[in-house]
Amino acid sequence: MTAIVQELLDTFDRLTDSERLDLLLEILKRTIHLDFPPLSDEDLVLNAEGIFLELDDSYRKNQSSSNSTSSGEYLFS
Repeated sequence: MTAIVQELLDTFDRLTDSERLDLLLEILKRTIHLDFPPLSDEDLVLNAEGIFLELDDSYRKNQSSSNSTSSGEYLFS
């Protein structure tokens, strides 16, 4: 990821929910007609793996910060 992309993501994180929605809609409008090649199976697997690793990390952080969580209860943020 380039520095400018990271900067955009950091700025996105600071936006209100309404501003995030506005930005998302504008990005979708601008990219809907771009001719991107389809993602390969490998690309899809790597992206899915990244998402699951982030969810696992979030779950572990929530587990370590919450002593009142029962063993069968899951916390996702």
